[in-house]
Amino acid sequence: MQRDIIESVISRRDTLALMPTGGGKSLTYQIPAMVMEGLCIVVTPLIALMKDQVDALRARGIPAVAVHSGMDSRRIEIALDNCAYGDIKLLYIAPERLATEAFKVRLRRMNVSLIAVDEAHCISQWGYDFRPSYLRIAEIRREAPNATFLALTASATERVVEDIMYHLGFSKPHVLRSSFARPNLAYAVRIVDDKYSQLLRIIENVEGSGIVYMRSREGCEELAERLQNDGINAKFYHAGLPNLERAMRQDEWTNGRVRVIVATNAFGMGIDKSDVRFVVHYAMCDSLEAYYQEAGRAGRDGRRSYAVLLATKDDGSRVEKLFKSEFPPIAEIKSIYESICNYLQIALGDGEDGSFVFNIYEYCHLNHLSINKVTSALKILEQNNYMTLLDECDNPAKLMFSCSRDSLYRLNAGGNDMDLMLRTILRMYNGVFTHFRSIDELHIAATSGLTRERVHDLLKMLWRMHVIRYIPAVHSPMIHLNSERLPISDLYIAPETYRHRYAMAEERYKNMLHYTLQIEECRSTIIERYFGDREAKPCGVCDICLKRKQRERNNSSIEQRIIELLSNATLSVKECVAAVGGDEQRIVAVVDKMVRDSKISLSSDSKLKIIE
Repeated sequence: MQRDIIESVISRRDTLALMPTGGGKSLTYQIPAMVMEGLCIVVTPLIALMKDQVDALRARGIPAVAVHSGMDSRRIEIALDNCAYGDIKLLYIAPERLATEAFKVRLRRMNVSLIAVDEAHCISQWGYDFRPSYLRIAEIRREAPNATFLALTASATERVVEDIMYHLGFSKPHVLRSSFARPNLAYAVRIVDDKYSQLLRIIENVEGSGIVYMRSREGCEELAERLQNDGINAKFYHAGLPNLERAMRQDEWTNGRVRVIVATNAFGMGIDKSDVRFVVHYAMCDSLEAYYQEAGRAGRDGRRSYAVLLATKDDGSRVEKLFKSEFPPIAEIKSIYESICNYLQIALGDGEDGSFVFNIYEYCHLNHLSINKVTSALKILEQNNYMTLLDECDNPAKLMFSCSRDSLYRLNAGGNDMDLMLRTILRMYNGVFTHFRSIDELHIAATSGLTRERVHDLLKMLWRMHVIRYIPAVHSPMIHLNSERLPISDLYIAPETYRHRYAMAEERYKNMLHYTLQIEECRSTIIERYFGDREAKPCGVCDICLKRKQRERNNSSIEQRIIELLSNATLSVKECVAAVGGDEQRIVAVVDKMVRDSKISLSSDSKLKIIE
């Protein structure tokens, strides 16, 4: 499938490629980018992905840059200038940056040959992760009419597929669909009263490393500790851990020093581990899209692996209650908008196109709100184009002077180094007396001749003296304001947007519930059909298929016993059931099937006999 996609793109044909998670999507635009003249623009909302791929490409001598909201304006302008006037082959850009003037001006000077849209389901209003910023991608076609579009997604239903091609302006529909079947991955659902005992059985009976997904941070910590107490080499992972510790834990697990990682869905981005033998979900996901992506992290090396969902009889009603609680009334969404702006200290009429460090957990704690409610409110605010919650990224240091320019000259601290650094900052950055400016401490150090450590120490000294307001560089989520802060009376949340999002979430929840509770249909077939494969066939390895095989084996042995009995004498149904022995209903069902298949007959005197 990779070859088919690459050849389609190189032949200048707009292409929508559906590939399962772990299917090697990045290669399908990286190779064409190297083959074709000009620049490839890769639109992706995943900042961690940008960094990983840019670093990997540069290590191979391929010129690539990234542009996202975690960068200061100077670094963004340098990267975009290099794309317009330099020899850059791949530009990774976050969708919200497409609307900025800095990008629009330079786009006209770029020789764009290919536009790759990762996570393309985000452009569809029917997608589970619709983002209005994605709708701007089609505008690039006006400035780069000769560019080819490649849309990529691992989770799109038929309706979403059509919507993607419409919004990206495909001249002709063209879909290359990789199979969503994972023949080496055995899906299973266990409806149990004791999830923990079932989890222990899986860990003890399946060799190799695994992931256990939990909904809450507290649940991750408690379950990891419980596993450790039972002698399992396990650690927890969630977004509340410091960045360095998270990186260390992922590295320990990736390199086999930790066998089991207990994590929220924050774990998974950028995982490059092919030998994961099991993924266990300790609770239902919100959608089959999310479940397929997370379960698909098992068995990427092609060997037998297991994806197990653990549920209790009341999990359905519990998840339904949780899903409904994620849709606060519109008035409450407006209130959350206002309190977020207050938390970020954004004044009315200010903040347009600005990005602000946002600790969602601290915010929720201070305002006594649930994470799910705030996240859902932010999704609706994003769909109405007010603000966007961005994933974690490196946020540059920021400063603003709290004193006048004249008082700086009377400052007597830090000696010549302080004077040198202040003069450098004033030459490099305008507007630092009126508002926060992003600064690059390394650039200040290089320009002034000081060490980076000395610059950092001097800035902290100025902050303690209340000469500046200083925000050190951090790694955290951010809020991006798509428009200036509005008074709550001017905030309009379209009721149809709210109802639409609710209806989509409800439909996805019901599909997830059906997958979990049904006991007749192959698990893999349900997933494949959900993603549009009408030719899906039973996998033969999921729990449903294995039970069906066992029934068929049992029925075959019953059938053979009946043939043996009737070869010696004619018997009534009751006599036959008694002679075979066992489950009466099953035996009667086998007798009935044998009659329908004309293997045996029931005579007028109610006796069974073999049909010669």
